[in-house]
Amino acid sequence: MTAKQKHKYAMVIDTRKCVGCGNCVVGCKMENRVPEGLHRDWVVEEVHGTYPNISVELRSERCNHCINPPCVYACPTGASHVKSGQNITLVDRDKCTGCKACIAACPYDVRFIMPEGYVGKCTFCDHRVEQGLDPACVSVCPTHCMHFGDLNNPLSKVSKLLASRKYKLLAPEAGTGPQLYFLL
Repeated sequence: MTAKQKHKYAMVIDTRKCVGCGNCVVGCKMENRVPEGLHRDWVVEEVHGTYPNISVELRSERCNHCINPPCVYACPTGASHVKSGQNITLVDRDKCTGCKACIAACPYDVRFIMPEGYVGKCTFCDHRVEQGLDPACVSVCPTHCMHFGDLNNPLSKVSKLLASRKYKLLAPEAGTGPQLYFLL
């Protein structure tokens, strides 16, 4: 991205509050009509330590809507693109040939082929964001562990959470600038 983005959207997930219920997955599938057997998001359970000092981390994962998205750079048709003025990575189904170059380029393994032959992935529910709503996964979370907002706004909930808590990113060494943060 060379031009300054009007919005820098991010999702912040509090791993202390996530109970792994899967409401985010179901909410996404219903909102976006994701076919059976495919997922735009999922819950990961990671166990750390050895008995008797064991801890479990639950994370709702999806596309990281990177600032430096390798999937976009790998796409030969321009189907994978970043929405103008934002960091929401989208796929134009009419331009996508299903070549899978973007799938190979993504270090987060978040893309898949839809039955119709084009690539599918999380869109941060762009259609909802345009209406001023949270993504479906955030809106259905019963523990309110998921937060969505604009990091360019220092008063946003996501900005305040990241300023006040320790967090981690997945595969930061990939240099993609992921915008999916996990509070510790």
